[in-house]
Amino acid sequence: MKKILIFGNSGSGKSTLYREISIADDLPHLDLDTLAWQPTNPPERKSLAESGKAIKEFISNHESWVIEGCYTDLLEIAAPYSNEIIYLNLPIELCIRNAKNRPWEPHKYESKEAQDANLEMLIEWIGQYNQRQDCFSQSAHEGFYTHYAGKKTEYTSNERHT
Repeated sequence: MKKILIFGNSGSGKSTLYREISIADDLPHLDLDTLAWQPTNPPERKSLAESGKAIKEFISNHESWVIEGCYTDLLEIAAPYSNEIIYLNLPIELCIRNAKNRPWEPHKYESKEAQDANLEMLIEWIGQYNQRQDCFSQSAHEGFYTHYAGKKTEYTSNERHT
């Protein structure tokens, strides 16, 4: 049974990798973006308890799975049920390039234009990865990776799947 967590900076390729794994191994997948935020403008995080309940429900409904996101606080909820983590620790410049080239994500945005309207903010966010001290930061991701006791892999480029 595969129970995989994928994490890293925005633009690191988490969605691309989880799709590849999900399709190759016929695994259900969960994008943490879909349960981390309230539908408000501006968006606000849901409570950790509310998001945690949704994560545990997903896990209990599937024998194997892949979960992806940049939320260390949510990854920590899923970690005891997982047996593998993949850390996409790409250089910031590559994450920015990936973000600029990202296809439309219809589960997150009503249109490609709406998605692109957030691109400037996203690029600024990506650029702060190694400076922030929140649950989305490089330091939080590195701590999560270091303390994880199961199988773990770290990739530092997009040339990772063979």
